[in-house]
Order: sequence, then structure tokens, then C-alpha cells
Amino acid sequence: MHNIQNKQNIQIQHHGAVNGVTGSCHQLHIDDHNSLLIDCGLFQGAETAGKSGAEHLSIEFDISTVRALLVTHCHIDHVGRIPYLLAAGFNGNIYTTQASASLLPLVIEDALKVGVTRDKKLIAACLKILERLIVPIDYKKWFELPLLPSVNTPSLNTALTVKARFQPAGHILGSAYIEIDMNNSEQSLSHRVVFSGDLGAPYTPLLPAPKSPYRADTLVIESTYGDKNHDSRKQRSARLKSVIEKAVADNGVVLIPAFSIGRTQELLYELEQIIHVEARKNSKSSENDSGFRLNNNSEHHSGHNSVHKPEHQFWDTIEVIVDSPMAANFTRQYRKFKTMWDKEAKNKLSHGRHPLDFDQLYTIDSHQEHLATINYLAKRNKPAIVIAASGMCSGGRIMNYLKRFLSEATADVIFVGYQAKGTPGRDIQKYGPNGGYVYLDHQKVKINAAIHTISGYSAHADQKDLVNFVKRMKVKPQHIRIVHGDERAKGVLADEYRRLLPDAEVVIGK
Repeated sequence: MHNIQNKQNIQIQHHGAVNGVTGSCHQLHIDDHNSLLIDCGLFQGAETAGKSGAEHLSIEFDISTVRALLVTHCHIDHVGRIPYLLAAGFNGNIYTTQASASLLPLVIEDALKVGVTRDKKLIAACLKILERLIVPIDYKKWFELPLLPSVNTPSLNTALTVKARFQPAGHILGSAYIEIDMNNSEQSLSHRVVFSGDLGAPYTPLLPAPKSPYRADTLVIESTYGDKNHDSRKQRSARLKSVIEKAVADNGVVLIPAFSIGRTQELLYELEQIIHVEARKNSKSSENDSGFRLNNNSEHHSGHNSVHKPEHQFWDTIEVIVDSPMAANFTRQYRKFKTMWDKEAKNKLSHGRHPLDFDQLYTIDSHQEHLATINYLAKRNKPAIVIAASGMCSGGRIMNYLKRFLSEATADVIFVGYQAKGTPGRDIQKYGPNGGYVYLDHQKVKINAAIHTISGYSAHADQKDLVNFVKRMKVKPQHIRIVHGDERAKGVLADEYRRLLPDAEVVIGK
């Protein structure tokens, strides 16, 4: 737990995302009797070191004053401890955006199955409570938050009001940053606190870029890439295409660990675009293709004969395999909320294209299909692209792919998202290029596969975007609290903010 108190008596406690990038959970104290919780996320990687499962999941702070939970978005490191918050006795409203309200029960159900229990009755009971508490809120709409009157100040209800508003963050579907206004009519005081949640990068397909708030007196902001700038969209797309085309030369499999929400859909969007462009280039080439096609409805695969096609003409037949039922569920949600897509994506729909549902896309559902697909890919004589969770290789179906293919020189692994300290993904990223090894489920695996990192696919804003988020505010913050980042990232970003706002108080989470 970490406390801060700025010059205007605004007190915030941080119950996560101060020693790294996971476990986001922030408590904004209104007075001695009222507080709000912003996110309640799960710890991952090095931040769980030395702790038992119960220790890093339990709610160890006092929730007696918490009147409501506000959720910025549905990634597990922002919502994974909600079941434990409910178990600790929280019974207040859970406010979030319309899309996040649709996603949250899916995420929590999966988290319970993976990390807590397979008991259907227990899961159903938890989800029933969750769905009763969720209050969906439209973007850009102010809503008032409940306060408990103080015994010592019975006029509190009329003197002090607190309202909040969700603004598009451009990180994943439904993501938001939160503006919270605290107004005291008796003292003619007003203070606006902004919690960034996770901010998205601009020019990301499917979701509009975040726009800065007009005003922030206190800003709590993430710093995942506070010390780095991403490749441009053009650069990252060209690099993705280049890596995959290299895989064709040796018929290797391309493994992409990706989060089920956000990254997977963005990759599918980009792959559909590459396939579409290449198909137009090769429209006059031969239609002959006797290569094996993955039967998405079969548990057995056979027939591995292949005719090697001319360079770059494989794009019209390459299999793009999403091996994650969760990702498939979330992709359907992205399609459901397509009214929230950006103009570019909507334009593709109007021209009859389906960037999240194209012909060469195959979804693997059951565990039996999952194992059969690995066996098929191990015996194939043509390349394939596999997208599977988890994004940091800390569990999920990507683990079986890595254990099978990481030692093969013909394989390629592409990291498209942040790899937290202490996760297998960070170890592969760090030691793989030097021919090192990694432990996966306590099994030592030699890394012979080629390892690539394409930072432009991160769903997080980079340093330039984080600085611009503050620079473009009309009324700039006098207090900035930097969280959700490694020590270097937080330190570098703090220096940037101090240069931008020399009179502001900039504090780094410790």
C-alpha cells in the first residue's frame, strides 16, 4: 500500500502497479467515510515472487469506506482481483463503459476457471453477484457517485458532490480514462482527478486515439513505455510481413503470444490487410494450390503434401490460427461493437471486407483440437501463423506451442506486447537472441527459434504519447503520480514531465 497526499488534501492509496506494470488498484479518498476504488487487478510475473497464490490475490486493505469500483478496462491486471474484492464484502456498484460491461463477466469467468476453481456453481454464484453490481455507463457522460453522510458533518450530502466520467482511452475495446470531479459548495472548492488507466497508441486500427482531457488538477498516469517510442504503424506492418515471409522460406511456424483482448484483434486486422494487398498483387498468378488446408471442424489432420509457391504468393493460402476460445469470444464482442471502430475499419466493412473474420482465419476451440493442431503443425511442410494467449507466456495455450517449437530453428516467435519482469515472455525475449534457454512449467527448453519484438503493436501509448497527453490539456495538472511501469520507465517519464511542467509536483510510485 502506498499513500500520497497533495497540496490540496487529495489522498490516494495505491494497492498495486507501483513496483511494476500489474495489479492496478488505486483508492481515492473523498473523506474519512468515503472512498472510490479505481480498478482491482491481478499481480503477475516478478510481482508475485515470494508470495503464495492466496497472498497475491487477497484484498489486504480496508474496504469499509469504498462506495464504488470504477473499472478502466478489462485486462486481467486491472480486474483480476474483483472476485476477491466481492469475497471481502464489497457490495457497491461497479461502474464501467458499455463495452467493458459486456466483456467483464467473460474475463472474470475465465480468471476463475484458470486460477481459482472449476466448480460451476461457485463460478455461477460469483458471476451472478458481479452482473448485479455492474452499471454500464456511456462514454462522455457525467454520473454522480454515492457518498455516505458523515456523523460529524451531516450537511455533507449537499456540501460535497462527486461525479465521474469515462473518456475513450484507445487501449482495448471499452477502455477508458476516468475524470473524477470533487466539489464542495460550502468551501467553493473543486478538484479534478484523472486516472489514465492504460492509454492506447494513436493510429491504432479499430479504436480511435485517446484525446486529452480539458483539465486535470491531479493526474495518476501509467508509464509502461515511459522511456521508449514505438515503431510507426507502417514500420511495424512491414516488419510483421517481413518476418512472416522469412518463415515461408523454411516452412516454419510463426508463434505470436498475444492478449485475448485487443492485441489479437489488432493482429487479425493487420494480417487481413496484408493478405488483401498481396491477393491483389497476385490476382493474375496461378490459382493452383494443392496444399493442405486446416479442417477447423476436425480433430484429426492429415495430408501434408505441399506445392511451394513463388515468393510472396503464399499469402492467399497461409493459415492464420487463433488458438484461444477467449480470444474468439472477445473478437465476437469487437464485431458486436463495430459502431465504436475508427473510420478506416468502418470503411473496410462498407466495401464488403471483414477484417476480423476472413477466409484464412481458423479458430481452435476444444483442448483436443488444440493438441491435434500442435501435432499437425509439427508434421506439416508449409508455414502457419499461430496467435495464442497468454501475452506474457505465463500460462494458457501458447505454453504448449512454445514447449514444442521453441527449440526448432525454423520457428519464429514475435512479441507484440510488453513482457513484464519475471515472466517467461521476458526471459525468451532477453535470452532467446543469444541462444539461451527458458523454463516453461519447470521444464528447461533451449531457444533455437528466431525471436522478434515489434513494439509498434503495443496497445500502450509510448513516451511521446504520454507526454502529449499532458501537453494537450488546457488546464494542466499541478500534481502527477506516475504508476504502472518499471523503475527506469517511470524515472525517464518523470524527467519529461518535470521539463514540461517545472512548477508541478511529479511523484514516482515506489
